[in-house]
Amino acid sequence: MAYRRIKLPIQPSQRAQAQLARLYGCVRWVKNSYIAFARDEREAGRPHPGFAAAGRRLTQQRAAEGTRFLAEVSRSVLDAALRDADTAFQNFFASHSGRRRGKRVGYPNFHKRRGRQSATFGADRFKIRGGWQNTGSTGGRIKLERIDDWIEVNWQRPLPGEPKSVTIILDPAGRYWASFLVDVPDTPTTPTRPDRVAAVDLGLTDFAVIVYSDGAREKIANPTYLRHAQKQLRKADKKLTRATRGSKNHEKARRQRARAYARVANQRADFVRTLSARLLRENQTVVVETLNIRGLAGGRLAKSVHDAGWGQFLAALAAGAEARGRTLVYAPAGFPSTRTCCACGVNSGAKPLHIRDWHCECGGHLDRDYNAAVNLLMLAPGPGESENAYGRDFRLRLAGAVTDEVGTHPTERSTQGARGGKSRDIRDGGSSSSTRQRNNS
Repeated sequence: MAYRRIKLPIQPSQRAQAQLARLYGCVRWVKNSYIAFARDEREAGRPHPGFAAAGRRLTQQRAAEGTRFLAEVSRSVLDAALRDADTAFQNFFASHSGRRRGKRVGYPNFHKRRGRQSATFGADRFKIRGGWQNTGSTGGRIKLERIDDWIEVNWQRPLPGEPKSVTIILDPAGRYWASFLVDVPDTPTTPTRPDRVAAVDLGLTDFAVIVYSDGAREKIANPTYLRHAQKQLRKADKKLTRATRGSKNHEKARRQRARAYARVANQRADFVRTLSARLLRENQTVVVETLNIRGLAGGRLAKSVHDAGWGQFLAALAAGAEARGRTLVYAPAGFPSTRTCCACGVNSGAKPLHIRDWHCECGGHLDRDYNAAVNLLMLAPGPGESENAYGRDFRLRLAGAVTDEVGTHPTERSTQGARGGKSRDIRDGGSSSSTRQRNNS
């Protein structure tokens, strides 16, 4: 069993929007009050107030004359807001004590009115008309505690189980969403090609270079959604800058800008999820490289790295592999997939990014990206995917390499890859100038 988020668009009425706005304000006030209380206690030299102390303080605030507005909204939503703030503090303490790995978590900041707003309702604080089983294309509306009107939901998909909670979200673009937390059992499925392994080498010009254990291979171009939308995004930025802050035109321009950026994010998410779903649907094992994405995103290629969405792709692969019962293999950090000849195993050293193919001392003419993908393929477990199972000629053909003694030529067939990108499936040996595209690996 695993918890999954099912996020669906909703259309609250004008009256419900006003009540949700009041609820978002109370949630924001409770979180900021807790953060201010914790800072005052720390400056006074007293221990950090936990969730229990913050809950008792909230009870007093709901009864006080000046903060009586907190009693007009659902108490469970305010408790959930306190829990979120307390979790942020616990993550901060765990990060600075060394108990939490990864990048340092900063001290919780105050929440602003502009930006993403959310409120979480527990399982007993909302209901779906007709029950959660009736959540098909014509499913019922939802009713939230202390919200008068029923809210219409666009049931793009039925809920796979009984929801444990729902979070009502208002994004910066002015769109409302209902995010249901559902406990879903893992349902392992059989891939269309159970014995096949896919090795994926990620890049920038070519988003993914994929080599399969059955001899097929393909390159999927990077759609670069952000760069293609630069003109529209720049126009939206200028329009927002020229509007008077606090005016209706400024708010209108802000939402138009947020919608433009949201469109780019949605396109990128659709691309990586479609590609990851195809790989998991067709293969039992997928091998990927271990990338220091945070480090790469701090260099001169930062914009291109962020636009590629490697982290989203790897996260989608990991989640899908766990749900479908697939095997996901990560190459060791620093694995020299590009430097090593897939035929003889000799590490010929680092190569600049402009070198897309080279001749190895063993006589192989190697394509940089296909060679890296074949080396990743050798890491897959199982008798059919071990390094000894591949002969030198077969590995050369997978890598798009041509021995100087055998002057073969490639046969290239264009295919359509994942949505938003092109792919080429080259099944015969050889490497041509059309496959020597400049991409970073």
